[in-house]
Amino acid sequence: MSNNPWDDPEKKDMSDADEVSHESMDAGDQPKLDAKVDKALKSASSTSPNSKEWRLIEKVVSTLNVEQRRSRRWGIFFKSLTFIYLFALLGIFLMGRDITGSKESVDRQPHVAIIEVRGAIMDGADSSADNVITALRKAFASKQAEAIILRINSPGGSPVQAGYINDEINRLKALNPDKKVYAVITDIGASGGYYLAVAADEIYADKASLVGSIGVTASGFGFVDLIDKLGIERRVMTSGDNKAFLDPFSPQNQEETEFWKTVLETTHQQFIQVVKEGRGDRLLNHDEVFTGLVWSGEQALELGLVDGLGSSSYVARELVGVERMIDYTHTPSPFDRIFDRLGVAIAKHLSIYLSQHWAPELR
Repeated sequence: MSNNPWDDPEKKDMSDADEVSHESMDAGDQPKLDAKVDKALKSASSTSPNSKEWRLIEKVVSTLNVEQRRSRRWGIFFKSLTFIYLFALLGIFLMGRDITGSKESVDRQPHVAIIEVRGAIMDGADSSADNVITALRKAFASKQAEAIILRINSPGGSPVQAGYINDEINRLKALNPDKKVYAVITDIGASGGYYLAVAADEIYADKASLVGSIGVTASGFGFVDLIDKLGIERRVMTSGDNKAFLDPFSPQNQEETEFWKTVLETTHQQFIQVVKEGRGDRLLNHDEVFTGLVWSGEQALELGLVDGLGSSSYVARELVGVERMIDYTHTPSPFDRIFDRLGVAIAKHLSIYLSQHWAPELR
């Protein structure tokens, strides 16, 4: 008996089905599959529906339908994942801030507004003037906030940023005389941190808190001897006599040093004036407290730098009479943080692209 499948109709049908199955599983052989179908259609056009050609066509169509359904299911699956991801981002955004743009999740019951001042007080930091002032305005605008507590844990920072916050506290207090502001120093409230505290109606600290440092500092390094030992020549060009003011790679100039001291002294006097206006007669020894020293909470109480010892919970419960506290600290929403990081990444890649395409090259 011949082994040729075309000699036996049943073997021929099985062979055709195997070929179709194999070809349908290999996307690279699609042209062969199409040619096979065309050939079968032409042959079947002159035969009856029960012929082997029609059975072959039915198997091809069935196989193609299965592959198409699988492809459609995977497409739906990946589209669903995309929509879930987008809706998750939207949910994070809405949870991070109120739809109206007002205070996030403000409780309708009477409470004490807490505003955290953590770390260095400087532009771009968490405790920048923009962030702290934004929180202060929301707290003063809330009718349910019985009082405001500035919870300070800061070693200081920019006198400009601290001055902005101090001025805004005084302005808002004048507009809302019935709402008191308390400053509570936790670990440290020194320099710029204390600059903010003196704008409050009362200041409280822990017995071991560090308070004070009412002074101004500016420091740097001198590398003149080092570059001489390394044989480095310093070259600097300016259009003004003092443009290279306090250059760390040039010998120290006595006139420049004296001038810089006058700038620091002026800033120090501004600091002293703010403290005197904020504390008034409560300061017991003006000369000693303005030397830049840092005091413990107990010592600060004796000097009149603080009004008492206690935590923010103590102030809310015992002084304000409202135990409920709500955090009004301004923080970027998760959505804003995502876009900030995305913007940094885009800027980085754009910088690399421009440097590669526009920077001069030696070839």
